[in-house]
Amino acid sequence: MAGDAHSGSGTALLVILGMAVATYAARAGGYWLMGRVPLSGRLEQALRHVPGAVLVAIIAPTVVAGGVAEKAAALATALAALRTGNLLVSLVCGVGVVLAVRAVLHA
Repeated sequence: MAGDAHSGSGTALLVILGMAVATYAARAGGYWLMGRVPLSGRLEQALRHVPGAVLVAIIAPTVVAGGVAEKAAALATALAALRTGNLLVSLVCGVGVVLAVRAVLHA
């Protein structure tokens, strides 16, 4: 019975290694491809906005589905970002607000 718990560990390791290779190949392939494609000014400008768009796509469902703490943290983070322009300050502000609101609401 003790051997049954680890019988899939070799398969799991192969799956993890396979996904690591796939991830590396996708990234390396993207860099390789983009190094060979001439970028227009419009495309470069669009690509500069991709990280922000991805961040919003990751965070927006949590804010929409979340409660008061998440909405307050999103607002505080946005205001701090607009006011300071500093990513670290904005993140610390958002995390601080969500922790504080959760502590107050669940106290």
